[in-house]
Amino acid sequence: MLDFSQDLTADETISSQKTAAPVDDQALLDAYSNAVIGVTERVGPAVVRVETIATRSSSRERGGRGSGIVISPDGLVLTNSHVVGSSKQIRIRDSEGGVTDARVLGVDPDTDLALLRADVSRNLQFAALGNSKNLRRGQLVVAIGNPLGFESTVTAGVVSALGRSIRSVNGRTIEDVIQTDAALNPGNSGGPLVSSSAEVIGINTAIINGAQGICFAVASNTAQFVLSEIIRHGHVRRAYIGVSAQTAPIPRRHAVVAGIDNTMGALLAQLEPDGPAAGAGLLPGDVVTRLDGVDIHGVDDLIRALDRDRIDRTLQMEVLRMGRARAIDIHPIERKALARQTG
Repeated sequence: MLDFSQDLTADETISSQKTAAPVDDQALLDAYSNAVIGVTERVGPAVVRVETIATRSSSRERGGRGSGIVISPDGLVLTNSHVVGSSKQIRIRDSEGGVTDARVLGVDPDTDLALLRADVSRNLQFAALGNSKNLRRGQLVVAIGNPLGFESTVTAGVVSALGRSIRSVNGRTIEDVIQTDAALNPGNSGGPLVSSSAEVIGINTAIINGAQGICFAVASNTAQFVLSEIIRHGHVRRAYIGVSAQTAPIPRRHAVVAGIDNTMGALLAQLEPDGPAAGAGLLPGDVVTRLDGVDIHGVDDLIRALDRDRIDRTLQMEVLRMGRARAIDIHPIERKALARQTG
């Protein structure tokens, strides 16, 4: 006699798995929905609309709108510097419809961030900044903002990539940017990108026109650094040497003679007459290959190297001049707020 008991047991198991699959899918969808709902309910009340008011002094100046996130109960608001622009008159509208004036504590075009202080007598709903270093690709994120005038809009997606670099409005490179596919539109700028634990892990800053699902947010760790600098100094402190530069190739024969591996460097185009670079003896046409022990492979590397830790220190800069290596001592000073120079 043939025994089908084992086969029947296997068939029953397969049938049971097929029956259970839709239940599991429903549970996953419910968990996803509950995560987004939970984030929205916790962080949504801390998201505000930021409105800049046009002044009568300039007929060309127009008011604008964006988003912001309240990060403290006394009214500190993070948003984008391109949302604030040069406006001196700013209003914020909270999720309950309350409107109040706000003043600019500081802007940092280099990271496209701005810090505002709302003029309120009551405590505001606020959200906490998280640690963006803990993010992983594929992680669930939620974006909240006011795109195209539609208030309190919620979109969800994942972290598409980490450590991206994009250009800020003044041409400098913003480092450690988060790429996400959470849908963003004009008006989302300055709003929060939030993790499933309801921590703000980014400030939404840019979209790529014509692309689908490619959006960017400034990492919360960058935002934490910027707001601490603004609170302490009114701006972000960076080193300044008084040059305009561009990335340029280094001929192989010059690299061999100089004993360096660089294929690219930062070509100095112009020098401020009274700047540290001119005072140190640098000349237009010099190609920077190294600064304070850091290899320089282009203008972005030079900008990154000129951070606050190199202010008021004598540093060694290695350059190529007419194809020959030179080492020059230079003493960077603090760059003035909103300066437009390369470094």
